Amino acid sequence: MNADFIAALDQLETERGISSGVLLEAIEAALISAYKRNFSSAQNVRVEIDRLTGEIKVYARKTIVDEPTDPRMEISLDAALDINPNYQLGDIVEMEVTPREFGRIAAQTAKQVVTQRIREAERGIIYSTYADMEEDIITGIIARQDGRFSYVDLDRTEGLLPVTEQIPLERLHMGDRIKAYILRVEKTTKGPQIMLSRIHPGLLRRLLELEVPEIFEGIVEVKAVAREAGARSKVAVFSRNKDVDPIGACVGPKGMRIQAIVSELKGEKIDVIEWSNDPAIFVASALSPAKVVDVEVLEGEKTARVVVPDHQLSLAIGKEGQNARLAAKLTGWKIDIKSESQVGRMASVFADLDKNSFFSE
Repeated sequence: MNADFIAALDQLETERGISSGVLLEAIEAALISAYKRNFSSAQNVRVEIDRLTGEIKVYARKTIVDEPTDPRMEISLDAALDINPNYQLGDIVEMEVTPREFGRIAAQTAKQVVTQRIREAERGIIYSTYADMEEDIITGIIARQDGRFSYVDLDRTEGLLPVTEQIPLERLHMGDRIKAYILRVEKTTKGPQIMLSRIHPGLLRRLLELEVPEIFEGIVEVKAVAREAGARSKVAVFSRNKDVDPIGACVGPKGMRIQAIVSELKGEKIDVIEWSNDPAIFVASALSPAKVVDVEVLEGEKTARVVVPDHQLSLAIGKEGQNARLAAKLTGWKIDIKSESQVGRMASVFADLDKNSFFSE
């Protein structure tokens, strides 16, 4: 190695932010192993690289003792005093033992160390970049697939989209451009591992931010999202500006904004409702598109008893209970739905019980 090598390390520090000092220390440590491996040495050695010229020297380190038992590791006081009269017992004596052919080994080792450190630095940069994007949305292209994952090309690295995080019945193909939610970014021995999702409610939230300027600007706020990916979602929105209709802003002119999101989510139906801090009003809105006659809120039980017209009961509950289930997720309230006729029959039963109780007395 020479001064040109030192200059190259300085250039790496400027261009990639990898400290030349740290690189040189790593090279020195690697050269110690290379020396012992190539020259069958059990000596305690130190490698020094001149920070200006790049010259490499290997020094054997021996401890000064009265009677040496291992000449590779120890030296007598008399022998040490011949080198320097100031040495004392217990001191370390260093003697240069640089082999003539060590330059070739050193150059090869240095190349390996620098290449490895560059790779590690790049992985670190990629990790930092994507770690800052956790819980955000990203666009990528399906590069390949196997039984467990779809591998998504993210330009600088690859993301993993598990089969369990893909929209049910969605068929992804190589070359498809998709948007996904970054669940988490983990460090591994092979570099950063970026786990993606297409079913997380956060994906819908981020898509709304992309498509609806009023949400991005903070005029309209997404208060809650409940999602059953591939089937139906409910979104509660609130406007900070009384002149801005939050539902209209999300739907967009002729439904264009919400339709773009529906298209990205492969036809998933999206109910946009207006959030209210009044639980009764919020629960009633959450059961949309069903019409609600009455809501009784039981604060202590966090339960809402809802009455709907008879012909709206199946709509309020939804297919396999989906509408009621999503409304409960969205509001955070347990929702008990009854039709008007059911409530009427119950009232009649209770009235009869009261009447019978009166006559029995």
